[in-house]
Amino acid sequence: MQTVARARFVRVSARKARLVLDQIRGKSVGDALATLEYTPRAAARLVEKVLRSAIANAEHNHQVRNLDDLRVVQAIADGGPSMKRVQPRAMGRAFFIKHRTSHLTIGVSDETNGALRPPATRPSRAAAAPARETTAPAAPTAKAPKAAARKPAGKKPAPKAKEKK
Repeated sequence: MQTVARARFVRVSARKARLVLDQIRGKSVGDALATLEYTPRAAARLVEKVLRSAIANAEHNHQVRNLDDLRVVQAIADGGPSMKRVQPRAMGRAFFIKHRTSHLTIGVSDETNGALRPPATRPSRAAAAPARETTAPAAPTAKAPKAAARKPAGKKPAPKAKEKK
């Protein structure tokens, strides 16, 4: 049974929260809580609150008694509305500040059949690129390089002095 907890309008940017959520996705609840406890980011405290709420929801709503079976199957940070502020600057200018917010969603489940799929990963560039044929390098051409025939850059040579007769 999957249980979800959400925290909306959290005062942390979604990009910073995703860094923390990526660390706990797919782990057991005990491992996730231990990871969050020692993660030195402010978003880790907020994510820990949501995770504990998801665990409490699983206990209360679905009567899950064995918390060792719970795993984090969903961990998402969506962007929320930005609070716009104006900071006055010199010479009558204004500097706009965006205080970003996010919506954190964490889902836990005790199912082991279909709920625990590994996260989808991008194919590597080596796998996506077609295989190249390995051939001997082409022989160099017989043309002389043009750079050697050029005069060195710099000042023009001084004109020759006229000889007196």
